[in-house]
Amino acid sequence: MKFSFKNDYSEGCHPNILQALLQSNLDQQAGYGEDEYSLQAKELIKEKIKNPNSDIYFVSGGTQANLIVISSILRPYQCAISASTGHILNNETGAIEATGHKILNIETEDGKLRPTDITPVLENHQNVPHQVMPKLVYISNSTELGTIYNAKELEDLSTFCKQNNLYLFMDGARLGHGLTSEISDLTLEKVAELTDIFYLGGTKNGALIGEAIVINNQELKQDFGFNIKQKGALLAKGRLLGIQFLELMKNDLYFDLAKHANNQAMKIKNAMKNKGIEFLSDTYTNQIFPILSNDLIDILSEKFEFYVWKKIDENNSAIRLITSWNTGDEPVDSFIEIINSEYHN
Repeated sequence: MKFSFKNDYSEGCHPNILQALLQSNLDQQAGYGEDEYSLQAKELIKEKIKNPNSDIYFVSGGTQANLIVISSILRPYQCAISASTGHILNNETGAIEATGHKILNIETEDGKLRPTDITPVLENHQNVPHQVMPKLVYISNSTELGTIYNAKELEDLSTFCKQNNLYLFMDGARLGHGLTSEISDLTLEKVAELTDIFYLGGTKNGALIGEAIVINNQELKQDFGFNIKQKGALLAKGRLLGIQFLELMKNDLYFDLAKHANNQAMKIKNAMKNKGIEFLSDTYTNQIFPILSNDLIDILSEKFEFYVWKKIDENNSAIRLITSWNTGDEPVDSFIEIINSEYHN
């Protein structure tokens, strides 16, 4: 059987979560997120972001989180701004547009947005009331290209959004990987301070399912729970999500798992760099995008699964490799061994 580097959710979940689910299985608990596990998990997250006033909601997946957040806080005539690589633009089947909200996309080389990228969009949407109103800036950390925001970049973006009356929303599907990157100077506390709303992704970092939406902006809190219910995201057995995040937040397991995934990806990246292999983007998370010959890609495909991300020319393509919380040394070493034996510069 081939080993998959296609994503970071091919495995089930961390054993601590399975054990906790089993041990609590017969306990009677309140429904709809009012169980003791969900309440404890929320308090633990508040402690880690050092903001007792944030509101937290657990939902089942990233697309659901993005859909609920954006459709809930925008008025019908308002729109979102996203990098052209943004998940909401390319991988959610028009979920945001289906709610009546346009997405204005911006081409960037590294998948990140900066004030200088957004300014022209605002300048080109001054024909009030004939154009949609830009209101929300959507970013991901890490991005779809595996890149991350440093503290200065996020501070600048946050300040810019406040100056221009824009909400800043961070997709955190891989936030653990972004924060534990070897080059990151961001903290979870800083993310909570600088964003209006963000979420902690569990699906791609050791959970069976689940994301934790964290609302920091007071004006966005009111009636948010109604949107969770209306969009079908309020689980009667909310304990299933609460238990998972309680385990992930205990003893910083969430960050340990993400760091492991990053380290395994960096092993492959460094081995490739030593061979002179170039990359589509310079990443330090669990996603890497090496550029290889199509012949070498065919050889690697005999033992491994991964996405061919982008055609570079007739003979070369960029592939995407993603490691997970459970990626062991054996597949990593095996992949590196093939690179060392088959790659010829």
